[in-house]
Amino acid sequence: MNILEEIVEVKKQEVAALKRDFTLSRFEDSQFFDQKNLGFKKSLSSNNVISIIAEIKKASPSKGIIKSDFNHIDIAELYMEFGANAVSVLTDQNFFKGNITYLNDIAKIKSVPLLRKDFIINEFQVFEAKSNGADAVLLISEILSESQIKELSFCAKELGLFALLELHSVKQISKIDFGLNDIIGINNRNLENFKTDLNTTLEIEKLLPEDIVVVAESGISNREDFDLLKTGKTDAVLVGEHLMRSNSIGDSLKQMKEWCRREN
Repeated sequence: MNILEEIVEVKKQEVAALKRDFTLSRFEDSQFFDQKNLGFKKSLSSNNVISIIAEIKKASPSKGIIKSDFNHIDIAELYMEFGANAVSVLTDQNFFKGNITYLNDIAKIKSVPLLRKDFIINEFQVFEAKSNGADAVLLISEILSESQIKELSFCAKELGLFALLELHSVKQISKIDFGLNDIIGINNRNLENFKTDLNTTLEIEKLLPEDIVVVAESGISNREDFDLLKTGKTDAVLVGEHLMRSNSIGDSLKQMKEWCRREN
């Protein structure tokens, strides 16, 4: 059993617990459920710069604890102050030391769209994201069937959420309805050996329709990485570990914003 399969088994247990504790209608009672979406797709779409989704990430299965002096609200405030176009909040507790309460706390102060990053396999998790202030949810094609991708994407759309559909390889493209999923994340991390290669984004984005918003994920940390991505059609990047390990998150994000500028 690989790490993704292990995570999915845990998620099945979490979904069962959600269904015991909540009904879908109960989620609708939350303070955030009727709030207007901040516009995740629009925040990633600019001809002049690569947009930044800055991620709040305490730990990972492969790296362990990434940031020991972790305060999700302080980090979110820095991200918003220094110009992140959107903020990704890891809510998985078992493998990434996240929590759904992080999303709820940050939603109370948000000035940019929030992405719930988790391993979503059921509509209850989409409702949970909405009720805790998310503007978008991550869907991972490797853990979902073609029908699940459609069902969860429709569920998100009906709730006023955007879906960022992530894939790791060309093999997943055949599962995607680009009329429904027009924000595609390309994860540069090889799921078998966990190595990252930014050429994964450059190769896969060539196979996507022209009007798709492309988000490059994983392994992005320096000017050379951005220069490479600017040779393709990447619209945005999702960056977590580089910022989390920085001694000055604000300065690192400010520098990264400079690297994001495209030549006119």
